[in-house]
Parts: sequence; C-alpha cells; structure tokens
Amino acid sequence: MDNIVLENEVVRLRPVDLTDIEAITVAANDVRIWGHMSVTLLDRTSVENYVQKAIQERKQGISYLFVVIDKQTNTLVGCTSFLDISIPHKRLEIGATWYNPSVWRTAINTNCKFLLLQHCFESMQLNRVQIKTGHENLRSQQAIERIGAQKEGILRDHMIKKDGTIRHTVMYSIVMDDWQQVKARFLDQLL
Repeated sequence: MDNIVLENEVVRLRPVDLTDIEAITVAANDVRIWGHMSVTLLDRTSVENYVQKAIQERKQGISYLFVVIDKQTNTLVGCTSFLDISIPHKRLEIGATWYNPSVWRTAINTNCKFLLLQHCFESMQLNRVQIKTGHENLRSQQAIERIGAQKEGILRDHMIKKDGTIRHTVMYSIVMDDWQQVKARFLDQLL
C-alpha cells in the first residue's frame, strides 16, 4: 500500500510521519483517551516510539497508521489504522483509533470510518473489514453498531489490559455484500 490519502470536506487522513510527533503529543495529552487503549501516549517519548513503530510496520506491510486532520481547524485530532492486513485474503481490520476529546461526538469519526471503508471496498476491493473493541467500551460498541457493522461475537479472555485485568473482545465486521447498504446508511448520516 503506497501513500494513501483520504479526504472529504470534514477530515483528511494521511500516513503518519516523523514531522507529526509534536502534533500527536499535543492531541494525545488527555488521560481520558487511554483507558481502553493498549498504548498510552501521554509523553513525547511514547509518541516518538509509537510513530517510529508505525512507520516501520507500514514499510513491512503489517499495519498502516493514519493521522486524522480536522479540516475545519487544520489540526491533527487523532489517529486510526489499518491492522492485520492480509492482501491475499482480501481483508484487514480498522482499529487502534483514538481522538482528542475535543472531537468526541462530532462528525470526525463517522467521516473517518466512511472514508476508510470506502477505500477498503471500492479501491482495494476487499472482501472483509473487521472492527473490534473491548467488552467494557460501550461507547465504542455503540459507534461501531451505528455505522452498520455486524456483531460476530465475543472472544473471551482475549487480551490482558495495561492494568493486568482480562479483556474480552467484541468482534464486528462489514463484508463486501454489506457495503452498499452500509454506504447508504453513511451517506444519510453524513448529509
């Protein structure tokens, strides 16, 4: 996957690079973001490691981290990723998404997910996109269900969280056969 840039009138998604470290450090500096995430980006060193790892994994074809730019303010407000990429099986996961709380409950996430899914199904011609979240992250589950993803089940005792507790993972997917209906739902929400 080459230099993927996705945008509409609300957001611009582009590959992360080293020049984003300062802006990510600013956007990520809110403890509320990190409760359900596997990383915590509350200091510059953590952000540097995060960005360097993302660039390396992009080169290896393992994952693809986008920065999210709010086009209204031209400000970096978060990140989202393609993960578990399998081109031979025509599938990937959208995840590791975080936003600064200033854009929670705005059109940012809906527009990001639409652009990512549109790219997956219309440009990459994938068969499946999965999205997963923790069993305690009800806000995320509601957002995933709102976009039309199908709940597939729960992977019990799937991960160990940063605090040492067990996380069950709630699995969702959208497949190519779902895309036109999901797309229409998005277009109703985006208008």
